[in-house]
Amino acid sequence: MHLLDSATWTVIEDGWNPQRANYFETIFTVGNGRLGTRGSLEERHTGALPGTFIAGVYDAYDCPVIDLVNAPDWLDSEVFVDGVRLDTETAQVVEHRRELDLRSGVLHRDTVFQLPDGTRARLRTQRFASTADRDLCGVRIEVSCLDRTASVTVRTGIDANRRNLERLPTYREQTAFGYERKWDKWAKSTHLVSVGAGFDGEVGVIESRTIDSGIDLVYAFTCTADGGRRQQRFRHHAIEMEWQFDTGAGESVRVDKLVGIATSRDYRASAPVRARAVDTVTRAATFDLAAEANRAAWERLWAVADCEVVGDDRVTRALRFAIYHLLIAADPDDPTVSIGAKSLSGEGYRGHVFWDTEVMLLPFFLFTQPRAARALLGYRHHTLPGAREVAADNGTGGARFAWESADTGREECPQYTPDGKDRFYTREEELHITADVAYAIMRYATITADDDYLFGEGAEILFETARFWVHRCVEEGDSLVIRAVMGPDEFHSHVDNNAFTNKLVHWHLHQAAAVYERMSQERPDQLRDLVTAIGLDPGEPAQWLATADRLRAPTDPDCGVIEQFDGYFDRTVVPIVEWDDHDMPVYPVGADHFNWENTSLLKQPDVVMLLHMLPDEYSLSTRRRNYEFYEQRTMHKSSLSPSIHAIVGVQVGDFRTAERYFGRSAFVDLEDNQGNTEEGIHIASAAGTWQAATHGFGGLRATADGIRFSPALPASWQRLRFSVHWRGRTVRADLGHRDARFELVGAGSAVRITVWGRPVVLEPGVVVEAS
Repeated sequence: MHLLDSATWTVIEDGWNPQRANYFETIFTVGNGRLGTRGSLEERHTGALPGTFIAGVYDAYDCPVIDLVNAPDWLDSEVFVDGVRLDTETAQVVEHRRELDLRSGVLHRDTVFQLPDGTRARLRTQRFASTADRDLCGVRIEVSCLDRTASVTVRTGIDANRRNLERLPTYREQTAFGYERKWDKWAKSTHLVSVGAGFDGEVGVIESRTIDSGIDLVYAFTCTADGGRRQQRFRHHAIEMEWQFDTGAGESVRVDKLVGIATSRDYRASAPVRARAVDTVTRAATFDLAAEANRAAWERLWAVADCEVVGDDRVTRALRFAIYHLLIAADPDDPTVSIGAKSLSGEGYRGHVFWDTEVMLLPFFLFTQPRAARALLGYRHHTLPGAREVAADNGTGGARFAWESADTGREECPQYTPDGKDRFYTREEELHITADVAYAIMRYATITADDDYLFGEGAEILFETARFWVHRCVEEGDSLVIRAVMGPDEFHSHVDNNAFTNKLVHWHLHQAAAVYERMSQERPDQLRDLVTAIGLDPGEPAQWLATADRLRAPTDPDCGVIEQFDGYFDRTVVPIVEWDDHDMPVYPVGADHFNWENTSLLKQPDVVMLLHMLPDEYSLSTRRRNYEFYEQRTMHKSSLSPSIHAIVGVQVGDFRTAERYFGRSAFVDLEDNQGNTEEGIHIASAAGTWQAATHGFGGLRATADGIRFSPALPASWQRLRFSVHWRGRTVRADLGHRDARFELVGAGSAVRITVWGRPVVLEPGVVVEAS
C-alpha cells in the first residue's frame, strides 16, 4: 500500500487493508469548517468508524461529559450487482484506490470487485463538503459491470441512527482487540432522537433533535440519475432513494446526491430550519454546478494559504496536507464556534476546545485567513459568560477560561481517563489558558491593526481575565505567587510558580493595563460604556500593574536556566535512552503519563513554549541555554511539541535538531507516528508544521514595528514560498538560501518590511529582491 504519489496535491490509498481503514477514514476527512465527514467507505465495512461532526452541535445526554455529536450520516449508500452487495467482505476486492485532491477538497474512489461467479464490477465515487456553500454536501456514485449485462441497484440516503463512543471498559493490561471488534467494545452514548422523515416531491427530508441541548437538525437531499427506476423509502430514523438499472457489459450508471444541512443553532439564521435545508439543495441545482462552485472557492483559499518547498515534494505535500485540514476546520462566518483538538475529523477529546486554538492554530489563520481568526476569537467572547461562571465556581472574580470548553464556555474537562483508571487535574490547575487567550487577542490586534475589535470584545475579555489573575495570586513575603497549577507540561501537577504561567500572567496584566490606557486616550466614550457594563473600578488597572510587578516571573538578563516550577531542579533526572521507529522518545519500562511527577521528564515544551511565545522577552543566549537544557528532557507526548522545538531550534541556531523535529511534526498523521491518527487529525500539529516552516525556517516575525524575515532553509530545500496577510495587505514571499523575493499584492500604499536585518520597501505589484 502506498500512501503518497509523486503529485504534491494528492494523498492516495492504493490497495485495501482493513487494519488501516480507520487511519484513512481520518486523513480522508472532507469538510468546510461548518462540518467534517470522515473518509469512511460509502457502504461501510466491519470495524468502520464513520462520523459527521457539525461545529457547535454538542449534547450531554447519556454521557458524563458533553460530546460533539456524531450527526446523521449523509453518505449512507449501498450498491448491488445482480443481488450481490459491493462491499469489502461480500465481494473480493481486486483493485482499490482513493485519492484526496487537496486542491479542491474532493475525495475520489475507484474500486473493482469480483463477484462469486468471477464477474468484475467497478464502483466509482466522489464526494465533497462545499466550501462555496457550507450547508451543502455532495456525493456521486458510478457503477459498471465490466464483463456482462447485469442488474444494478443503488440505494442512497440519510442515516440518523448515530451514536458516540462513550467509554472503553477496563481490561487486563496488554489486552488488544482486532479492527473488527475494537469499537464494538466501547460503551456508546445516544444524543439524537428522530423527529420525522418523508418526501416532499423530489426532496427527501429527515429531522432529528439532540436530546439534552435541544438542537434541531434537518437534512434535505435530492437524487438524480439518467434513466433507471426509482423508489422512495423512509422509516423512523432513515430515509433513502433506490435506483434500479439494467446495464450492458462495461456500461456505467450514475446517481448524484446533493444534501442540504441546517440546524436551529446556525449563526444568524432566521428562516425555519427545514426550509433552509430544502432551499440549500434546490438552489444547488446540479452536482456538477455545485462541484464547480466548490472548486472555485478552494482556488481562492489556496491563492493565499499555499506553502511550497521547492526541491522537496514530500515536504510540500505534507505542508499542503496540513493546510488542507486547517482550512476545513474553521468557519469564518460563525463566531460562536471554535476548533476542537481533533478538528471535525473524529471523536477524540469529544470535540472540546483547548488552548491549542489560540496558541497553535490562530497564527495560521491570522496570516492567511484573518476573517477566520476573528471568528475564532469571537468564540471566546461568546463563551465569556461561561468563563465568568468558571471563575465564580472557583472562588474568584473576573473570568477564567475553562481548560476544555464546548458550547457554553463552562468547564467540560473530564476528571478521569476514559477507562476510569487515572485522575486528571487539568481542569483545576491548567490555568494558563486564560493568559493564552489574552495572548491571542494581542497577537490579532498586532497583525491586523483591528482596533475596533481590540477596544470592543477584546478589551472586555482582557479586563475580565486580568481581574481573575489579581484574585488568584497570593502573598508570599514581599512577592506574589501562583500556587497549585499545571503548566503546558502535564507530567507535573500541583506545582507552584510555573514559569510559563507566571510570565504569561505578568505579560497579560501589563497588556490589559496598556489597552485601558489607550482607550482612555483614543476611545474614552467606549471605555466609559465598557467600565459601566462590567462594573470596573477606576483603580483596577493600577492594581493589575502592581500585581504584575510583584509577581515572581523569570526576567532577563539574569534568569539563566529558568526553573520550570519551584523545586523542578530537585526532581530525579531520568535520561531518555530509547527512541521508536519514528524517532520519538519511548517511555522507560513501567512509565506512563501518570507516574512521572517526581522526575525531570517533560510531556511537552513548557519553558521552551514560553521562549516561543515571548521571544523578545529573553536574549538569544538565554533562549539557547534553556533550549539545550530542556530539549533533552522532553518526551514529546503531545503532538504540538515537535513543531515548537523546531521553531525555537532554528532561532537558537540548532538547525539539525530543528529539521528532525520538523519531520516529526509534518508527518505525525501522514505516517501515523503517534499511532492514534484513527481517532482524528492532530490539528495543532498541522498548524505547528505551518509555523515551523514559515516562522522557523522562513524566519517570519511580526511585531508592532512590522514584519521581518530571516530565512534559514534546510540544505535540501531550494526555496520556500508562502503568503502572509499584514494589516489588510498580502505579501508574497519567495525565500532562498542567500536571496529572497517579495511582492505586495493589490492596490494601496507601500509596505516596509525587514529582511535579514535590512529594511526593504514593497510597492504594490512590484517584485523586490533582497539578499
